[in-house]
Amino acid sequence: MVVAGPTASGKSALAVALARALGGEVVNADSMQVYRDLSILTARPGAEEMAGVPHHLYGLLAAHETCAAGLWLGWMHALLPEIWGRGRVPVVVGGTGLYLRALIDGLAPVPEVPAAVRAEVSADYDRDPAAFAAALAAVDPAAAAAIPPANRQRMIRATEVWRATGRPISAWQAEPHRGGLARPPAVVAIAPERDWLYARCDARFDAMLAAGAARQVEAAMAEGLGPEAPLARGLGTRALMAALAGALPWDEAVARAKQETRNYAKRQSTWFRGQLRADLVLRPPQDPLDSPAIAGKVLEILGERRGGGCKSSAPAPESE
Repeated sequence: MVVAGPTASGKSALAVALARALGGEVVNADSMQVYRDLSILTARPGAEEMAGVPHHLYGLLAAHETCAAGLWLGWMHALLPEIWGRGRVPVVVGGTGLYLRALIDGLAPVPEVPAAVRAEVSADYDRDPAAFAAALAAVDPAAAAAIPPANRQRMIRATEVWRATGRPISAWQAEPHRGGLARPPAVVAIAPERDWLYARCDARFDAMLAAGAARQVEAAMAEGLGPEAPLARGLGTRALMAALAGALPWDEAVARAKQETRNYAKRQSTWFRGQLRADLVLRPPQDPLDSPAIAGKVLEILGERRGGGCKSSAPAPESE
């Protein structure tokens, strides 16, 4: 089953509660919580929050490593049979829409891009982002129209696929997808009221700072974390890095990080509302997430899905 929702909505705590009630294990579907560093700023659950429930796919990668959806889906294809084999229910939780869509529907069969091509494309983007965007528009106008020029990761991905295959990424994405689940999982979506969610975003960031988030960022910078590292895309990370480097006043950095978090929560909410087929939608604060009735409703849904076990229909693609 899947628990989805925007950042700061309470989905991690709900996933633990459901796992305890259903005899399950929690599996991460958050693109930042797969990293080892910055556990506070990425809101990775700690030992107390895990409440004795097995958790998987947290804290696996170094800051400079990229966790593409295909890599994550490959981990899932290896992990899910193990959980089912123990007679347990996988409770997949996260707010990264691409990961959840990959799990449910699969990914386009985009070939793996050689590392040399990836490095060359990255250097070209950093040298002149405007010229890079124009070059992409010339070979793949559909992708260029859909990707903001400032979105470095997606711009690079579209271009490296073109250079490696001679075919636009939009054409690859139009191919039949593979690697998704054979049957749709039960999906619980958290769709909070906006004011409630924004207040939680701000309060959580203050709590992160009080818990030592800035110290973790400073330590990671001392170990070589730069603004272009995949981990630096985490909410508020670049703002705190700029403040710690003396390039941004502290109060402005905190305000920028909070605004970034609220903006992201809004985009996630919009995506889930339009793209995710949910069996149960919870709308806090009207729907309290700690209600025992939620587990009962989920049990009913899982019963309708023959126990909730959905086996993979194909191997995970190598990259996407």
